[in-house]
Amino acid sequence: MQTVLSSKGQVILPVELRREDQLEPGQRFLVERLEDGVYLFKKLALQPNEGLVDWLRACPESDWFQSLPSETTDAL
Repeated sequence: MQTVLSSKGQVILPVELRREDQLEPGQRFLVERLEDGVYLFKKLALQPNEGLVDWLRACPESDWFQSLPSETTDAL
């Protein structure tokens, strides 16, 4: 497969590879230069819940959380 380096220095992975390896936007890679003109891309493992806090902070609704009334164990 071939791809092109953009004017911004971005390399697009062909859709076949993205589908086979279940790559999503934001996936991180390690890039190594092995020798002149030879590069190695390694997919980095995602950390559990990586980006969760940013996703929650991006919620367009403010004050959406409402606590539920609860009983104490004293009444039991």
